Amino acid sequence: MKRSGTADLPLHYGKVPPWLYERMSALGFSIIEAILIDYGKEEVLRKLADPFWFQSFGAVMGMDWHSSGITTSVMGALKRSINPAASSLGIYICGGKGKLSRDTPTELLRIADRTGLAGDQLVNASKLSAKVDNTAIQDGYQLYLHNFIVADNGSWAVVQQGMHDRDGTARRYHWHSENLKSFIEEPHTGINGIPQGHILNLTATEAANSRKGILNISREDSVKVIQDFARLILPGHHDVNSSDVDLKKLGALLYVTRELQPNTFEDLLMLQGVGPRTMQSLALVSEVIHGAPSRFQDPARFSFAHGGKDGHPFPVPIDIYDDSIQVLRKGIEKSKLGNTDKLKAISKLHKIVLQAEANFTPKFDVQQVIEQERKNSWKYGGRTVFGKLKKPAPLMPGCQLSLF
Repeated sequence: MKRSGTADLPLHYGKVPPWLYERMSALGFSIIEAILIDYGKEEVLRKLADPFWFQSFGAVMGMDWHSSGITTSVMGALKRSINPAASSLGIYICGGKGKLSRDTPTELLRIADRTGLAGDQLVNASKLSAKVDNTAIQDGYQLYLHNFIVADNGSWAVVQQGMHDRDGTARRYHWHSENLKSFIEEPHTGINGIPQGHILNLTATEAANSRKGILNISREDSVKVIQDFARLILPGHHDVNSSDVDLKKLGALLYVTRELQPNTFEDLLMLQGVGPRTMQSLALVSEVIHGAPSRFQDPARFSFAHGGKDGHPFPVPIDIYDDSIQVLRKGIEKSKLGNTDKLKAISKLHKIVLQAEANFTPKFDVQQVIEQERKNSWKYGGRTVFGKLKKPAPLMPGCQLSLF
């Protein structure tokens, strides 16, 4: 059974500041490359087609954990960093927001010329996926972003987003070519959203008779492809509450990275010299790379890696972010030379957290964790869209915070 669904997100405006966009491009590229090394192209497409993973991916990169801007910024950063290396990676990203989306057919034909893929078929897939979500799914959302991700073996995924003209929300749609039998009968890797009253879904199995008179796309009988629909509906509040995260998973991660020492585990010796705070971020990055689909039900938890540009749950710790990129890049570059120790150590970090979860009982306050992060943020070059953090006034005696 494949996971399926879309994400409903509060609609946010504004731009990603250059200091964050540069880092998102670097970290996003490294995470995708690490997935390619360990799991291959199909897994990259499979993950991008999972709305829960995608939201967690954006959160670990320091974007606002719940906003519509994750879609635009993540796909923009990936296109910028991946396409120059597309020939070696075997992954190409087309399209984008607004007028860039209309360039998708031209980009796909150019890629087809280089790779020998069937360009007309890819263009058709791009146009039909957009047509279905913009017209056949009459849910009040009009597409303004369309990204088509294609591998050099012909597999593809689509990430596209629409805006509701009245309620201030955006809806992201995910597609994956794996097991797709029809564009007009249950084609998505999922559609979810906040109820908007009666919705006319012309891709539903029950709408077969109506489709025949509206979409002249296929005359063949289709099988039901998607049977398991997951829902990702994110709240409007900016702050991260205990209800937004899995406390057992977050607590076990904080315990392992803050309380235990890397030299406790022989497999983590390659990460010696990495401080507890960087270890916390690397553990969440490792989970994005290696975690099973069930690990991404609470995307807000991944914002505890590098915060958020709006200051929620805490400012982006620039120095920690740079350390995360550096450790991951070094591991990838060494693995290309045959030395996989560092990448294995990052993978082991996720496994150790999993082991700790088995017997962990959460007895901590998420708000206390966030308060600690905010108080320490200045030490790590903390920054938001509002500026750099300054050193706070000293705590009064007896006010030291602790978790465990």
